[in-house]
Amino acid sequence: MWFKASKEISVDPERIEELLSRGVSEVIAQQKLKEKLLSGKRLRVKLGIDPTSPNIHIGRAVPLLKLKDFQDLGHQIVLIIGDFTAVIGDTSDKDSERPMLAREVIEKNKQNYLQQAGKILDIKQIEFRYNSQWLEKLNYREIGEHADNFSVSDFIARENIAKRLKEGKRVSLREVLYPLMQGYDSVAINADVEIGGTDQKFNLLAGRVLQEKFGQEPQGILMNPLIEGIDGRKMSSSWGNVINLTDTPEDMYGKVMSMADAQVATYFELCTRVPMNEVAHIKKGISEGSQHPKDVKMRLAREIVALYHGKDLAQTAEEKFVSTFSKGEFPEDAPVFTVTEVSNMREFVVKVTRGSNSEAMRLFEQKAIENESGEKITDPFMKPIPGKYRIGKRQFGKIE
Repeated sequence: MWFKASKEISVDPERIEELLSRGVSEVIAQQKLKEKLLSGKRLRVKLGIDPTSPNIHIGRAVPLLKLKDFQDLGHQIVLIIGDFTAVIGDTSDKDSERPMLAREVIEKNKQNYLQQAGKILDIKQIEFRYNSQWLEKLNYREIGEHADNFSVSDFIARENIAKRLKEGKRVSLREVLYPLMQGYDSVAINADVEIGGTDQKFNLLAGRVLQEKFGQEPQGILMNPLIEGIDGRKMSSSWGNVINLTDTPEDMYGKVMSMADAQVATYFELCTRVPMNEVAHIKKGISEGSQHPKDVKMRLAREIVALYHGKDLAQTAEEKFVSTFSKGEFPEDAPVFTVTEVSNMREFVVKVTRGSNSEAMRLFEQKAIENESGEKITDPFMKPIPGKYRIGKRQFGKIE
C-alpha cells in the first residue's frame, strides 16, 4: 500500500543544512543531494527495516526521525519492511552468522511495524512497501546479473566479515546475498535518497551500483551513527538494553534515567528533536559542570517520552519516577504474585520484568535484586519469600 505526499516542498537553506548534518556521520554525494533539496524537487527517500523482532527500538528510530525531517520538508517517504531480506539476515553489525528466520516468525514480527513507525511519521503521507513484492520474483539469471557487479573481495573486506574470517568463524554464501537485495530495493522503488546506519555502508553503496546498472541516477546516502544501549554496550534486543517504542511511558522514562551520564548528549542530538541551539547549550552545560547531570537526564527522559506518548504522559511518568525513586516510595501498581504462582525467585523476576530466563539470570549475577530491607538476593532458585522487591534500577514486584 502507499500514499502520496501532498505538502509543498520547503527549500529553507537552514532546515536543509540541519537535515544534512544533525545526527549524520557521512553523506555520500552530498553536494548533488544538497542541490536537489534546494531545487524544490520532491525526492523519494527510502528506509528499510527488517522485522527481526516484534518491536522497533530507539536505535532504529534514529533513521525514522531523519525520515520525519525529510517528510516535514515535503518529500516522499518510502518505508520498506524487509519481510524478504529478514529471511536472509543482515550481518553488517554482527560478530557471527545470523540464523535464517522462519517465515511465520517474520509474519508475526511485522504485524505492528507500521503502527510503531506511526509514532514518528505521518503514515497517511508515506509509501509503505514489503520487499517480498519484488525480491521473491527474481530468478537465478537475474540474481546472477546483479551479483556480477560485485566481487567476493569487496564483501570480505568489510571489517566485521574480515574479523570473522580471521577468527576462523563461518561466513555463509547466504550472507553475501544481503547487500544485493538491499541494493535492489533502491532500484525497485527508484530511490533518490537512502538512510541507514554507518554499519550499513556497503549495503547502501550497493544500491548506487545497481541503480547505475538499471539506468537510474544513483541515490544519495545519509548515514547515522549507531547509539549504545542503555547499559553502554551495543544496543541489542537480545540483551534487553533497548528502549522500545512500545514501552510504557514509565518504563521509557526509567530506562533513560538508568543510562550513563556520558550518553545523554548523544541521545539529545540523535533521539530527540530539541532544537540544536538548545542541544549545544546542554552540551556546554554538561562539559562545564553548570548543569546537574540528573536534571539534564530528566529533561532528556521527558523529551523522549513526550515524543512517543505526548507531554501529559511524560509529565506523569516523571512525577511517578520522582515519587518512586527519589522519595523511596513503593509503586502502587507494582505487579503482585502469590507464593503459589512462582516456583522460585527467577520465575518471579521473569514475570515482573516480562523478560527471559537468561536476562533474569544476569540480574542475579549483577546483584541487581534486593528486598525491602536492602538485602541482595543472589540465589535465583531460592523459594519465594513474601515481601517487596526492587529489580534493577527501575522495576518493582511483590510476593504475597
